[in-house]
Amino acid sequence: MKKSESIREFYEQIGAPVESTQFSVYAREEYNNSCTAYNRKEFYKITLLVGTNRLLYADKGIEIDKPALLFSNPMIPYYLEPVSEHQSGYLCVFTEDFFKGNDRSASLQESPLFKIGNNPVFFLNDNQVAYVSDIFQKMKNEVNSAYIYKYDLLRNFVNLLIHEALKLQPAENYFKHHNAASRIASLFLELLQRQFPINSPQHRLTLKTASDYAANLSIHVNHLNSSVKEITGKATTSLISERVIQEANILLKSTDWSISEIAYSLGFESSNYFNNFYKKHTGVAPSKARKTL
Repeated sequence: MKKSESIREFYEQIGAPVESTQFSVYAREEYNNSCTAYNRKEFYKITLLVGTNRLLYADKGIEIDKPALLFSNPMIPYYLEPVSEHQSGYLCVFTEDFFKGNDRSASLQESPLFKIGNNPVFFLNDNQVAYVSDIFQKMKNEVNSAYIYKYDLLRNFVNLLIHEALKLQPAENYFKHHNAASRIASLFLELLQRQFPINSPQHRLTLKTASDYAANLSIHVNHLNSSVKEITGKATTSLISERVIQEANILLKSTDWSISEIAYSLGFESSNYFNNFYKKHTGVAPSKARKTL
């Protein structure tokens, strides 16, 4: 089952060496700048884009036709398509663990730069490009140094990028995809499937409602529901329920987990809620279904 892209997989995709599983910085022209596939990441990314690119989300996109800073949230699938042949700039990738022990560790997802639903693109003038490039170059120089406190210094450089962007106005020239409904439905189904399989009783389902999926796709839940209904003919909640029942049957049949453990792993607060849900959709209680399965 396809999962979130790890930082190691990202290194492999661009053909870069694995320097750290928490933080790395690269010049874009040094490595592969092919299209970035839609998927959720396990890391944050800040990119200085020099060259023409097209950034696509579930229901909108933006033409990046001048230098810009792009802030990528690991929870939001996106697609970055290089348009011009010449591409340059820098990028740094880092995990949540990179910021542990830092005052910003608890607020990255809530930062205006990474928060779901906010604009992630900030256009730069020539002076700002020079300033931001200098920060990235300093990070490149530092990442391979033997300085014992280099990661503290690298966090400070990342914070400089964050604060520089906070002083700018976010890009506003978003356009709507003509095939937005199809794209939204496709991304919803991908996110739905990515929640499974449940591998242990401690692996708890995190996306349980249509609103949860809408938040991950950075769209309004009504927009998600109408798009999914248009493309699949089914309601978003129906598709979620069907997949949960499918996984419940797998767990009832192939594991020795208790009903309570299965209920917990599927995101239910109690086994009673799970029993009622399962019986509503199948006509039988999960304990009885386990015998027949």
